[in-house]
Amino acid sequence: MVRSSSLWSGSDAALRAVQVAFDVEKQVIDAVRYAAFENQLSPSDQIRKILGLPWTSKPVRPRLTVTLSDADYLLLAERFGVDPGDKRKIKEALHEALINFAKKQIPRNNSED
Repeated sequence: MVRSSSLWSGSDAALRAVQVAFDVEKQVIDAVRYAAFENQLSPSDQIRKILGLPWTSKPVRPRLTVTLSDADYLLLAERFGVDPGDKRKIKEALHEALINFAKKQIPRNNSED
């Protein structure tokens, strides 16, 4: 099979890219993560910015993730008083819990509301 060089030229560069890991003190990791948060960048893009390399200017997708086991779902269903089999309802309760947590953590400026 012959492949077009123009079709694969972008993927060739991606295949040659190498991920680099840094073993640094927690203080350095925290500083990079905080700067990434403040700049709405991924930690990887923040490192690229620090190093003077091009980075993606689009903001990081605003999403939080957590891995939940079946046992976790049972505990959460009990905590929120919902059917353990109704994972959608449990996720809705988790969503509300996160929103309530944020409201307590981040004071709102009433002049902007």
